[in-house]
Amino acid sequence: MPEETHADVLVIGGGVIGLAVAWRAAQRGLGNIVVVDPSPGGGAAGVAAGMLAPVTELQYGEEPLLRLGMASNQRYGDFAAELTEASGGLDTGYRRCGTIAVALDSDDREELRELHAFHQRLGLDSAWLTGREARRLEPMLAPGVRGGLHVADDHQVDPRRLLTALVAACELAGVVLHRAEAVGLLVEDGRAVGARLGTGETRRADQVVLAAGPHSHRLPGLPEGVLPAVRPVKGQILRLRIPEAYRPFLSRNVRAVVRGQHLYLVPRENGELVIGATTEEQGYDTTVTAGGVYELLRDAHELVPGITELPLLETSAGLRPGSPDNAPLLGPTALPGLVAATGHYRNGVLLTPVTADLLAEYLATGELPELAKPFTPTRFSPDRSTTKASA
Repeated sequence: MPEETHADVLVIGGGVIGLAVAWRAAQRGLGNIVVVDPSPGGGAAGVAAGMLAPVTELQYGEEPLLRLGMASNQRYGDFAAELTEASGGLDTGYRRCGTIAVALDSDDREELRELHAFHQRLGLDSAWLTGREARRLEPMLAPGVRGGLHVADDHQVDPRRLLTALVAACELAGVVLHRAEAVGLLVEDGRAVGARLGTGETRRADQVVLAAGPHSHRLPGLPEGVLPAVRPVKGQILRLRIPEAYRPFLSRNVRAVVRGQHLYLVPRENGELVIGATTEEQGYDTTVTAGGVYELLRDAHELVPGITELPLLETSAGLRPGSPDNAPLLGPTALPGLVAATGHYRNGVLLTPVTADLLAEYLATGELPELAKPFTPTRFSPDRSTTKASA
């Protein structure tokens, strides 16, 4: 079979990150862009809740990731509006609603107090709430809530709508969505030059972007040591419906730690309530389990007792792509021609706008912006000068 037309950029992986990078690259004038994926618009984002929460998601020692997340969050309003226009009017479900994080017992309250002090040291905008103040903002919270934090700038987007809009925007921008599986990386003379497809075809390109989530490091032909292992972290999630008579059930994103497990509830304007998510190191398994559903409902009921009155619409599970340090892998790898856009772990949807902007800048100019430099894949390489072809 003859080889396909040579592309400027070949993106392996058509999830939210791969599609956004392709769309932004097309806007930067890279004229021939191909995304290879059996089902563009799939991936973990289709299961995600879409909470845009760089502040309430912050953990100690993650200040560089915080800066990246806040930069992305600040871009989201314009990004969503531009995407709606570029996709022919498709709404992304972007909503400026704020987030509250609450404590259900005295230990959790002390932990939140420490987190609030950390926020203040970093100059972040979060306000301490008493239990009564938290319930005044969200009357459906359990009476036992001891306190909380209100972060007005942690918002939300609907990842499924976001994916639909990105697929449409890519197609309207001239990006070729090749619905096939990449079964091997093409490497010639020490450079990535394209991919072999499951159809028997090859796709060649000047630059290859690897955005295949937790499957990124498993691509046959990828030289050893070029990309660290991107492990799959399973997350089970529930979708409930809020009947008209119960609205507004919640007005903001609500999150808490219950029995040591992180829990969040994300209310959509269309009446959907998303509850998530488990964190399970179970390999590539995406089975929805009775235990996972039970734990989410049990913990959510403890936080918001009224959820047991809501119809359960859907249970699902996805795989978050986690790097060794749980921060994304962005930018050029040790293999010339190969660029990474993976490893976003819990923050793939949040980091979509900034990832797209940073990588499109690199693809168009060859210069990696400063904001991306702490996240280059080569931070894990003891010897950045050589790679060894794997069998």
